[in-house]
Amino acid sequence: MSKISEIREKAAAYRDKTAENLSAMVKIPSLSCEEEAVIQEIARQCREAGFDEVRVDGLGNLIGRVGHGPKILAIDAHIDTVDVGERKLWDFDPFSGEIKDGYVLGRGSADQEGGAAAMVTAGRILKELGYDGEYSVYFTFTVMEEDCDGMCWNYIIEKEKLIPDFAVSTEPTNLNLYRGHRGRMEFEIHFHGLSCHGSEPERGDNAIYKAARFALEVEKLHKRLKPDEFLGKGSVTASLCQSSSPSLCSVSDYCRLYLDRRLTWGETKETATAELQEFLPDGAEITIPVYERKSYKGTVFTQEKYFPTWKIPETHPLVQAGANAYRSLFEGEPKIDKWTFSTNGVAICGKHKIPVIGFGPGNEVLAHAPNEKTPVAHLEKASAFYAALPYMLEKGGKE
Repeated sequence: MSKISEIREKAAAYRDKTAENLSAMVKIPSLSCEEEAVIQEIARQCREAGFDEVRVDGLGNLIGRVGHGPKILAIDAHIDTVDVGERKLWDFDPFSGEIKDGYVLGRGSADQEGGAAAMVTAGRILKELGYDGEYSVYFTFTVMEEDCDGMCWNYIIEKEKLIPDFAVSTEPTNLNLYRGHRGRMEFEIHFHGLSCHGSEPERGDNAIYKAARFALEVEKLHKRLKPDEFLGKGSVTASLCQSSSPSLCSVSDYCRLYLDRRLTWGETKETATAELQEFLPDGAEITIPVYERKSYKGTVFTQEKYFPTWKIPETHPLVQAGANAYRSLFEGEPKIDKWTFSTNGVAICGKHKIPVIGFGPGNEVLAHAPNEKTPVAHLEKASAFYAALPYMLEKGGKE
């Protein structure tokens, strides 16, 4: 029996186990900076699966390894989730982890603990196959991504000195093969005015009006942005406006505008900042926020909120290995595409230039949405894909 056939059979045999592992994760709330309990559960699953190494790094990421090869393939899932929002919008308990009608239900099932559960099974399959090839396969279960995408991987690369040759993000792709996405950044624009009594506003200088005029220019800027042929168009929008004044009967003396900027190929921190400066009023300032929350381990690893755009060519050996793994396992052609949202790829590839592909269970349209769920069939296929990939990489993508 070929390795691909063995992988396919083992993934099917562990289908229910993979779903049960995901169910156990979903039952544990795991907001950013509050992931310790789910990290412990996933560590237990990895040890049960027979991983060669299971450890937690200084930030709180769980790092598992199978194999001892000189090259490194990293397969990544962030295991923190967003909150549930309005409970009345859910048809079921967001933390039930119920397995029903071929789905695992609950917050994080798609974004993106489904990928994590499939990774655990992939590690188990590789161990049972006695994988001893060219790659050390590192399975990384990372923290704080929802708060600050990529920061966890900046820590792994810069502090832990774990530098992969290739990486896979298991964010939901609906079992499509992805090779990039837009970057993003956040801006704070600070406007200063002069307060006076609201009965004679002409004596003052209203900071809200300055912010309002600027916001209308931002709206025009969005319409002028040019698309990339693969990643599409960047975007910019005002997402928050806060002001202050001595009283509700006073002219505002300060206003802060928050901008969400999505960056397509060729757009950078420098170009996006320069665009805003063209219509920035005198006395106003542009700043880029810095993320500095403590992880659940008490570690602070600061990062400017700039997340670079990335893509790799369809002809890249990693993309081709992924496509060949898909063809061999599932006897069809993969759809090669991109995410609409941002992932840890902003650090791995965007900043550190390490090639990344995406392949994950679940549909990205359910990310951050009520009634989140992931098909059990996706979990089975994803676990097979992750187990097959190192074999495909070793021989030019051929079995």
